[in-house]
Amino acid sequence: MQTRYWPVLFGSEKLFAGYKLTFHMAIEVNMNKDQELPRNELRPDTADWKRIVAKYQKPSAPRALWQIANTLGPLAFLWYVMYHAMAVSWWLTAPLAILAGAFLVRVFIIFHDCGHGSFFKSRAANDFWGFICGMLTLTPYYHWRWEHSLHHATSGDLDRRGTGDVWTMTVQEYLESSRWKRFAYRLARNPIILFVIAPFYLFVIRNRLPVARANRRERHSVYWMNLAILAVGAAMTVIFGLKAYLLIQLTIVMVAGSAGVWLFYVQHQFEGVYWERRDEWDYAAAALQGSSFYKLPRVLQWFSGNIGFHHIHHLSPRIPNYNLEKCHNANPLFQQVKPITLFSSFKSFTFRLWDEQRRMLVGYRHIRNLRRAQGQS
Repeated sequence: MQTRYWPVLFGSEKLFAGYKLTFHMAIEVNMNKDQELPRNELRPDTADWKRIVAKYQKPSAPRALWQIANTLGPLAFLWYVMYHAMAVSWWLTAPLAILAGAFLVRVFIIFHDCGHGSFFKSRAANDFWGFICGMLTLTPYYHWRWEHSLHHATSGDLDRRGTGDVWTMTVQEYLESSRWKRFAYRLARNPIILFVIAPFYLFVIRNRLPVARANRRERHSVYWMNLAILAVGAAMTVIFGLKAYLLIQLTIVMVAGSAGVWLFYVQHQFEGVYWERRDEWDYAAAALQGSSFYKLPRVLQWFSGNIGFHHIHHLSPRIPNYNLEKCHNANPLFQQVKPITLFSSFKSFTFRLWDEQRRMLVGYRHIRNLRRAQGQS
């Protein structure tokens, strides 16, 4: 066992960061050495990793077209089958809608790669298929592409949180927040809110409105996408009827949205994740340590478009999803990243706050322990 001491500041219920704190105390914490997070263990030389990934950044039109065919083709077929199944029973249609939701996750990965300009060599092809897939996933192409680029530029940077990420507070920020802000944070991190309510809000409501700081092209992409979605919805209503279409579409969107939010959550909220202040932040370390290697069963890896190799994707977003696994297997450097399995990923449910002193994610129990220690002092 190893003993550590560090200052933990406490104040009244209504203190905010930067305000005067009333007193401080040192708390003794016992930790096993194997629980300590290594500091920037994977920080490869820039020239080295760029040379390794360069050969996998080349898009393949045949592979891209085949992925479109084996994703959009089955999705269209499922809609055809659901049209006939609805005449029999909703309970016959529901499993088909759930399966269609799984295919929609794969559609979003194609959309995602088009946004990075990695799916096709042609920019026009990326933009065309990005718009088509965005119409299916209810996501405006240029607006999302712009916001997502900010996520890649700031991931793992404690001083640039807030764009394209899950709301994450530090322990100190939480302790210094008002009672209302702590309640809002706990509510936002509740699994029901995060994986059920939030996906509906994100894809059905938030994506219909541009953010205030978006430029003209990004704003217009939202408006054009809204018109396209409305046109498709009107056509499908004529075919299916309004009630049947909305029921099927909502089921598909909720399945895909919940799965997508879960994938994104696990990709950046896991044991051993990297967070640093801006002065210490490193791009390669943030990619290899701040983005998970989510090792899923083959069928789930297929439906999620290899996005489990997220450490590779953040290191080089120009690698198309169909080359991510090859790149990961190409060099021992990437295989040093510890994989997260489907079973072990459920531990991410317990992570709530970033502890800057211990450099690890912790749960609310850690806060209770700190307050208990304060009461005993």
